[in-house]
Order: sequence, then C-alpha cells, then structure tokens
Amino acid sequence: MQTGNQLNVEYLFRLVYDCFHGACYGSLTGFESFFANLWLWIIGVGYALSVIALFVIVYCMVRLFELRRREEEYYGTLILAPDAESGGHPRWKRITELAEGTESSGWREAIIEADIMLDEALTNQGYVGDNVSDKLKTAEPLTFPHLQDAWEAHKVRNQIAHQGSAFNLSIDLVHRTIARYAAVLKGLKAI
Repeated sequence: MQTGNQLNVEYLFRLVYDCFHGACYGSLTGFESFFANLWLWIIGVGYALSVIALFVIVYCMVRLFELRRREEEYYGTLILAPDAESGGHPRWKRITELAEGTESSGWREAIIEADIMLDEALTNQGYVGDNVSDKLKTAEPLTFPHLQDAWEAHKVRNQIAHQGSAFNLSIDLVHRTIARYAAVLKGLKAI
C-alpha cells in the first residue's frame, strides 16, 4: 500500500513485467493480441538494427580517419619538379633562349609561350576565367602587385596573335615584354 510520497518500485517492475506478457493490453483476443505482440517484436528488431547501425557508423568513421591520415601523408609531401632542384624552370629557360635569339618568329613564340605559362600560373593560384584576360579582370591590385605588368605583356601577346607577322616586333619590345612576364611569374612563384 502506498502512503504519502512513497514510490513502490516493486509495483512498477510488476507492471512492466505484466505488460511484456500481454497484460497491459487489457483483454485482447486473437487478432488484437497478435498485433500487440507484433508491435513488441518490431520494437525489439528496431533496437537491434539501431545497435548494428551504430557499430557500422563507428567502423566507417574509423576507416575514414585512417584514409584521411594516409591521404595527408601522401599528398602532404611536396614533390619538386626534376629541374626545380637545379634552380631553373625548363619552359622558362626555353622562353628566354627564344627571346634572346635573332629571329622574330622565335620572339613571337617566346611571348606566346610566356602567356601560356601565365595562364597556367593564374589557374594554379585560383583565378577563374576562360582566358588570361578574364583571370586578370578578377585579380585585385592590392593582392597582385604586378597586375599592370601582366596586362601590358598580355596586350603584346594579343597583338601578336591577332596581327601575326604584320605586327612589327622589335628586340626592345621583346625584352620588355619577357621581363614583365618574368616579374609576374616570379610574383606568382611559377618560376
């Protein structure tokens, strides 16, 4: 018998026990009793599946952290280009050789190749656009100190590309343009 504020724990356990044995559903018969027991089975299977799913999630998380650690080890090491250790970039050496030559076709090729290197360097730095002009338009002068040099050098490249051999290219213009490309590419750490 309950008196005052006391709680009869034995009585509560007995109610739970009776409920598991079908007494909490009242006087259920046949069909109703089947669904009451079915519901208990569904609850039990649900708990079992939840525990299994928890173990699967923990296993997947452990494997994911292992994979990330291996990726960090693999991709975290800086692999230098073979010629970068000797102090020069092979493409840039070729460009300077063409620019120092005596033929105007070599000068044109040097400027076009330098512009291609600039395009790749801008892409590697995260600038977006379809071409060099679009990428330079998105650049901020405060974060890109050689922006004006890049524009001037790219303008010469555009004149070569659009006018071809009709564009009068002097050795002084070639040296100025290559020097501008060099300043920009060094600023972008591409050479």
